[in-house]
Amino acid sequence: MKKGICWMLATVMALTALAGCHKEEQEKQTVSTDGSTSMQSVIGALGEAFEQREGVTVTYNPTGSGAGITAVSEGRCSIGLSSRNLKEEEKAQGLQGTVLALDGIAIIVHPDNPIQDLSLETLAEIYTGKITNWKELNGSDEAIVLIGREGGSGTRDGFESITGTEDQCQYRQELTSTGDVITTVAGNPAAIGYASLAAVKDTVKALPIDGVAPSEQTVRSGEYAVQRPFLLVTRTDTALSESAQAFFDFATSKDAAEIISKAGAVPVA
Repeated sequence: MKKGICWMLATVMALTALAGCHKEEQEKQTVSTDGSTSMQSVIGALGEAFEQREGVTVTYNPTGSGAGITAVSEGRCSIGLSSRNLKEEEKAQGLQGTVLALDGIAIIVHPDNPIQDLSLETLAEIYTGKITNWKELNGSDEAIVLIGREGGSGTRDGFESITGTEDQCQYRQELTSTGDVITTVAGNPAAIGYASLAAVKDTVKALPIDGVAPSEQTVRSGEYAVQRPFLLVTRTDTALSESAQAFFDFATSKDAAEIISKAGAVPVA
């Protein structure tokens, strides 16, 4: 009887240990990323290629740059994703950003909008409410509907920093994702918005700024003024897991450059 009980206990303990090892192995085989919605196409493509290559799953939680930075700071994800540079106070918290790629911030309008070009100065005047009607720019007689991103968005931070409009934009709507901005502008002929070039579709029109159209070539050369970095954010005091380090090394290698380029961003490796 006692032998039987001992055997059962030993079996249960062995199965528990096996389950624990299996869970640990599963965790090792998953790399969690969290942050910028603008990086969805790039991280999705890199994650898919890495899984095919290494058999390791890369998950992506599109919460926005600020939330992604917080998530990695609090240890809730392997790698944070940011479409803006880290602030000094974030660096002071033990975070570092590695530039994965460059991305143009496309200024988008409805395809039927007759406007063909804007200057950076005019763009700032539009978003700060100095220019309020498209007819002032030889467009249709319609009030300009300003679409932007929510506070904490890397795209918003990049746009406002470049245009010098921090805390001055007169948004009609502040949306929580790149996709929402594109969909909203595509459905309103009077709207203007900004979105990651990597995510722009033919449902909207991307305007040249100061005569320079957004493209991989003009972002790489620096000719297109409205651009920002895509960062992988990690802690300086905590080593990545073996799988997360392998993904980080792959994503920042020359092998990943073509994948990043096809996803619509400009690789820096």
